[in-house]
Amino acid sequence: MSIKIKNLNKIYPNGNHALKDINLEIPSGMFGLLGPNGAGKSTLMRILVALMEPTSGEIEMYGCNLLKERREVRRILGYLPQDFRFFAKYKVAEFLDYAARLSGMNDSKTRKRAVADMLEKVGLYEVRERYAAKLSGGMKRRLGIAQALIHEPKVIIVDEPTTGLDPEERIRFRNLLTHVSSNDTTIILSTHIVGDVSSSCNNMALLNKGEISFRGSPEDMLKRAEGKVWRLCVNDEEYNAINQKYPIIATIPKGDMWDIQVVADKFDEYAAENMPPNLEHAYVYFMEKDLNLWLND
Repeated sequence: MSIKIKNLNKIYPNGNHALKDINLEIPSGMFGLLGPNGAGKSTLMRILVALMEPTSGEIEMYGCNLLKERREVRRILGYLPQDFRFFAKYKVAEFLDYAARLSGMNDSKTRKRAVADMLEKVGLYEVRERYAAKLSGGMKRRLGIAQALIHEPKVIIVDEPTTGLDPEERIRFRNLLTHVSSNDTTIILSTHIVGDVSSSCNNMALLNKGEISFRGSPEDMLKRAEGKVWRLCVNDEEYNAINQKYPIIATIPKGDMWDIQVVADKFDEYAAENMPPNLEHAYVYFMEKDLNLWLND
């Protein structure tokens, strides 16, 4: 099963054409949605979770028409927004119980067992009696994904889930989502953090200015940047000259010199060695060469 988006458009009252004829099929598993600020990611996410209506187009979610069967879609949908909030008066277990009731889990015994199991899964069982407002940032995000998962949805949409998390929490969160996605579940990860996609997603799309600019696997994008990443050591004057002409991906001080990584088709002006690309290199190369977006501007 999958999510099918056909000819989707969103035009705001001010005339902003936020989404332009989006056609996309999203299979089960982890799916990464990348794009710069203002690309239309948030608009697409809000439409997919039935918080906003499109101007035109169709969305089919596991056999349900999103625009005509909103109630049915909400039963199979879990959502973690970037600005996830909860009632401060609730303790962790109380809040998750409340979320379970809202999702239609009415039997108290079933709900109690589901809450305990979910808290174990996300590593919050030991703090179940703590007020949610007293949790760390990472724990709050885990509570957020717990409320999205409590009713065992077939589709989970998470918006910028690792923003603000320390490296350990980010890895824990990604591993949790990857484990959930192995159960024939579709997880859409909307993010600007390329590392989240490269570490967990088998499929991805790049959204830019309301249009799908790339659709494929991270490996497909990597292939586009093979032989296009260069490493060299330069002084201040050389650095400034290169920065005017090419995207510089990494800069590491090395005494009074700079060890830099550059993305370019050819780089004959300086003594540079070619290096294997990672997804961040490939993303910058694609944005620069295919979309003519100069990231150093």
